[in-house]
Amino acid sequence: MIERIAPRSGVAFRLAKGARLKVIDPQGEQVSDLVAFNADDVEEFLSNGRTLDYLSKIYLTTGDPVYSNRSRIMFEIVEDTVGRHDFLLTPCSADTFRIIYGHEHPHRGCFGNLAEALAPHGIVPDRIPTAFNVFMNVPIDAATGALRVEPPLSRAGDHLTIEAKMDLIVGLTACSAEQSNNYAFKPIDYEIG
Repeated sequence: MIERIAPRSGVAFRLAKGARLKVIDPQGEQVSDLVAFNADDVEEFLSNGRTLDYLSKIYLTTGDPVYSNRSRIMFEIVEDTVGRHDFLLTPCSADTFRIIYGHEHPHRGCFGNLAEALAPHGIVPDRIPTAFNVFMNVPIDAATGALRVEPPLSRAGDHLTIEAKMDLIVGLTACSAEQSNNYAFKPIDYEIG
């Protein structure tokens, strides 16, 4: 059954070892922040540093594993219709909106949404890692290393599917950052199978 995450909100749920999670962009150009924790020990969580180091690349796609802070594979990407996702930038937050966008009364962002959704699972805000930002398009200038956030390449119906390699707690959002989503906020769908 397909579930929907409302714009600028988030959810958290258990994903059993061997189960698949399909993250769907139903309208196009919408990012989804994904974080994962070992369901039996939340001190183990996804690690962009370990993953990028072991894979020697920054853009992940079909066939790529994602590692934990303990160097164990948490999940593998088994299907990807877009091929461009970000694993460098932290979940947007009220501080993001204050510092980057100049908002005086900022939205709590994906960080706040994840913190609320993950709290019932015993995960505190300081434990939330850099997210795997599904559909986020962040090109890097090879000469200077400068990052640019550009509109996602995803179109309506595009998706990414992961397979859990351990029992997980997953946090998932419909991203709240203007620039990440081409200045529109849309839902994210997901399906567990």
